[in-house]
Amino acid sequence: MNITALLTGRGNNTLQDKNILPVLGKPLLHYPALAAQKSGFVNHFYVSSDCPKILSAAEEVGYEKIVRPEELARPDSQHIDAIKHALAYMVQEKQEKPDLLVVMLANSVTIKTEWIDACIGYLLEDETLSAAAPVYREMDHHPYRAKKLTAEGLCEPFFDFGDKHISTNRQDLVPCYFFSHNFWVLRVTDFESGKGQQPWTFMGERVKPYIIEEAFDVHDLEDIQKSEEWLKKEGLA
Repeated sequence: MNITALLTGRGNNTLQDKNILPVLGKPLLHYPALAAQKSGFVNHFYVSSDCPKILSAAEEVGYEKIVRPEELARPDSQHIDAIKHALAYMVQEKQEKPDLLVVMLANSVTIKTEWIDACIGYLLEDETLSAAAPVYREMDHHPYRAKKLTAEGLCEPFFDFGDKHISTNRQDLVPCYFFSHNFWVLRVTDFESGKGQQPWTFMGERVKPYIIEEAFDVHDLEDIQKSEEWLKKEGLA
């Protein structure tokens, strides 16, 4: 089975060069890149970016460059379009169509090889699954507790609960999970179908969660320090 890693990152960010900022002496993106390389399942490695610095840093650790067009690297560009562009390159230029695609974000160090292998394993064991991805439990930001603003600027629920009683105690609510946004493992045939749960339709309809305790992206310099602390704590420094 062709299982391919795709590292994604764009150069147009509020924090300049965030994907290649030094984290314990290495470019940030080296950590997700190397996590995939240590997997016993992944056999092809690509990086998609509009930024020459990102492309070169990933190439240093064995990733083949896919130059992303400028129109797919704007702040309002959709990730799904960058993935489609990368898949088209693999098929048309390299004659390599993945069965499974491990899409990793270049701005997160919180990726472990064992997590990647577990998510790949889910899809290998169950062909009905369209994707697998890490999730974390978060009850403070439960959707039942969220509010939107009316035209008058007043708070109201996102949902019409009717006569149903909703407890104010977090522990009474249905457990709530969020995608960690560090990586996804996608079954390419399901990705190509265009059918999936909103808003991440590229993950398909049957998404298997891999529950972890913590994951985060790098958005500012404080996150760089947080990343270094996480790597040390997890023994990945």
